[in-house]
Parts: sequence; C-alpha cells; structure tokens
Amino acid sequence: MRIASLLPSATEIVCSLDLVDQLVGVSHECDFPTIVRDLPHLTRSVIPTGLEGREINTMVREQLESENSLYHLDIDMLRELAPDLIVTQTLCNVCAVSESEVQTAMSCLNVEPAVLHLSPMSLKEVFDSISKVAVQAGCPERADRVISELGDRVDAVVRESRKIDSESRPRVAFLEWIDPFFNAGHWNPELIQMAGGIDCLGNVNQPSKVVKDSHLVSSQPDILFIAQCGFDEERTRRDLSRLRNIDGWDCLPCVKNGRIYYSDGNAYFSRPGPRLVDSLEILANALHPNHFQLPAHLNRAVQFKS
Repeated sequence: MRIASLLPSATEIVCSLDLVDQLVGVSHECDFPTIVRDLPHLTRSVIPTGLEGREINTMVREQLESENSLYHLDIDMLRELAPDLIVTQTLCNVCAVSESEVQTAMSCLNVEPAVLHLSPMSLKEVFDSISKVAVQAGCPERADRVISELGDRVDAVVRESRKIDSESRPRVAFLEWIDPFFNAGHWNPELIQMAGGIDCLGNVNQPSKVVKDSHLVSSQPDILFIAQCGFDEERTRRDLSRLRNIDGWDCLPCVKNGRIYYSDGNAYFSRPGPRLVDSLEILANALHPNHFQLPAHLNRAVQFKS
C-alpha cells in the first residue's frame, strides 16, 4: 500500500505501526522519526517564518476568518505519488490542510484514494486513531501491540499518581501559546489529571481557547507549564519575556516557588500521536519529581525558567 500523510501525528502513527516503507509522501512539518524527512513534501504553509507569536496569531485568525487555508496542498505531487491511502485530519484547520482542500484535490486525481480523517480529542481517541490507521492499512494486529505497549506506560503513571494525596496535587496552568495566552485544551487537561495535578484553566477534551491575563492570575497556579503549539523549547524560551508584563505576575504561587516549566510542544504535547505518552511522562516528572523519573530519552525534554 502507498500511504500519504498530511499531518505529523499521522506520520508518527504510521511509523509506529512499522509502515514507514509504505509512506510515499508527508507534510512539510513531518520530522519524526528522522527517516521521513527526506520524503516528498505534499504541503506548505502560507505563514512566513520568523514572525512573533502575536503576529502569527493575527495572521492565522485573518486567514481563517476569510476562509482561506493556512496550507497549500501540492496536487501535482499528490497525483504523481498516486497514494492508495491519504491520512489527514478534521480536528483543527490551524494544524494541517483543511478537509475542504483535501476534497478539492480528490477531484483532480486520476484514481481516487481512500481518505482517513483523524480527529482525536482525548488520549483514548488517539489510541483509537492508531487502530483506524492499522485497519485501513490492512494490519489491525499491529495496532494491538502498539496500543498495549503505550497503555502499559500510561497505567504505570496513573498507578503511581493515585498514591499522591489530594493536598499534594498542584494546581497547574498549562499554556500552548504565550502571545496571546491560549490554554492547552484537547487531551492535555486529562494528562494533567493522570500525572497527579489539577488543571486550573479547564477545557478538557475541547479546543484550546484564549485566556485573559487576569484569568491566569486569578487561577493562582502552583505550576505553570508551557508547551507552545508548533514551537520547540528554544523558541518558547525566547517568548517567556511576555510573562513579566502580567499585572500580578510576581504574586503567583508558581513564580514564588520557581515552578515554571517549558517543553517542546511541537514534538510532544501538540501532536495527537504515540508521543503523547512521552508527554504524560514529562508532565508527571515536572509535577512530582520525587515520584516519577524521566526515561533516559526524555532527560532534556523539560526546562526550568530561571
């Protein structure tokens, strides 16, 4: 089977199922595992590189309000690659090619491939997505193995977090964008709960939303965790200066206690694929370092704001 993936999480799912040899094309953002970086790119973004966070947010909003896509799909390349299966998403037009653009492309192809749309909003639905890809690719038994291994790691975190009494569970404000503030919705609030924390910005299994500065301050988080969507930890570190401009910043418990963390949102918390389990382990270690030790491959996956 010839598979084309139009989003990074789908590419990671395909590779977790040992189907990398069947991938013929990926999105411009697909970068893990590294072997996929040399595959033909089927998409490109209309957002220029090098913009500040607020500039990106403004341009994204304007594009969506005008019903213009944030991504362009290379139909000629898609026609040349002639995939049997295209894996894409209907979860978020900010994250990948829109459903309407994929549908338009289908009418231009010589042979119409099967199209699998993924739209997980929870960790369980991410596991369901792995099963759907495996079934569509004709290897459902491979999903059983992958989900079992991932599930064992999740269960280990949940079992340990149950030992933590309620008084020791920190209030956690999780941001997926800094300028303006966006809370981390979708699966991230449940990851906080599994890791032994209390999400104080809400929005479980719902899209992320803008958070006012005053709301962040009134939530009085014991821990502030930042993983910006599409950005690595180095880019997030550059954006942290915005925090100092918040009225009441110095009075927040997370500031007084020095418990402000940031991580690679692009690699982990933003992508609904197998590495969300890595994200859970990263978060558990940040919330309760005495209970959870990071696996060796994640040793530098979380940073402290000095």
